[in-house]
Amino acid sequence: MALTKWDPARDSDSLQADFNRFFEGFLGRPVAGARRWAPAMDLSETDEALVLRADLPGLGRDDVSIEIKDNVLTVSGQREAEHEDRREGYHRIERSHGAFSRSVTLPRGVDPAAVSAGFEKGVLEVRIPKPEERKPHRVEIEGGAIEGEATDTSDSAGKVEVGAA
Repeated sequence: MALTKWDPARDSDSLQADFNRFFEGFLGRPVAGARRWAPAMDLSETDEALVLRADLPGLGRDDVSIEIKDNVLTVSGQREAEHEDRREGYHRIERSHGAFSRSVTLPRGVDPAAVSAGFEKGVLEVRIPKPEERKPHRVEIEGGAIEGEATDTSDSAGKVEVGAA
C-alpha cells in the first residue's frame, strides 16, 4: 500500500464540487454545460475619475446598457449564441452567451449626468468623474501666522503669553 500526503485543499475542492453538483441537481438546474457569463471588468482610478473597462467581445454598443440608480452603476446586455443547431457535429461549445449584468457601487456625490462611455474594439470604457469633495486638494503653507490666529510670545523670564497677533 502506497502512502500519499494528505492535501486539505484538494479534499475541500472535491467536497465543494460534490456539494455544487448536489444542489444544482436538487434545484433543477442543469449540471453539465451550464455557465453564467460575466464579462471581465477592471476598475481603476485617476486623479480626476474612476475608469471602468469591460471586455465585451462580439458585442456592439447597441447590445449594452449602462444605468446609474442609487449610486450603483450597472452594465448589462446580452450576447447571442453564434452557433446554429443544424445537425452539425458540435463536440464542444465553450464560448459563453446569454444575458449578463455587472454592478459597481459608486462613491457618494457622483453626478450621473457627467458619466461618459465609449466602446471600441470590444472594450467598453466608462469614465466616472470623481465628486468634488473626493478630489484631493492641496493646501499651501504660507509664511507667518494666519490672520486672527493666536500667536505665542515669550519674555526673557521664560513666561509665555498668548495673545492676538
